[in-house]
Amino acid sequence: MAATPRLSLPFLTAGQAQKETTVNESLQILDFAVAGSAVAPPQSDPPENPEVGDCYIVGAEPSGAWAGRAGALAGFSEGGWRFIAPADGMSVYVSSLAQWANYAGEAWEIGSARAARLLINGVQVVGAQAEAIAAPSDGATVDVEARAAIGQILAALRIHGLIAA
Repeated sequence: MAATPRLSLPFLTAGQAQKETTVNESLQILDFAVAGSAVAPPQSDPPENPEVGDCYIVGAEPSGAWAGRAGALAGFSEGGWRFIAPADGMSVYVSSLAQWANYAGEAWEIGSARAARLLINGVQVVGAQAEAIAAPSDGATVDVEARAAIGQILAALRIHGLIAA
């Protein structure tokens, strides 16, 4: 094995000359990947004047220096572009959107959070979606205003995905 399985960081070999080159290359890749931050959402064209340290998510139809690197992270260094193939669970902060991008399956998801429940101060405030709740109908006493309010509450719960439609 010549490199690590997830980030393809090169391994040192016995008797290798200029080991610092291999170590420095690994450090450069780690600098882009660990606590990563992308400048913008996925784009297919490399920027004309990137700054050293800038990182981008390569779009679906890359061109120029990014050709053939769809979905990769592209980090610009003093030595040019460094590419990191995405792996399940990889996350980077997209600074222009102030949102996280997470790699799952074969695509980047931006602005989505996946969880089984949401806790605030140790108290669950959102959990799995509940079953559908029927709007009030019939009954001996009909209160139009109450039914309208209940209907609006149910609509809001459905829009937010808290109850099924």
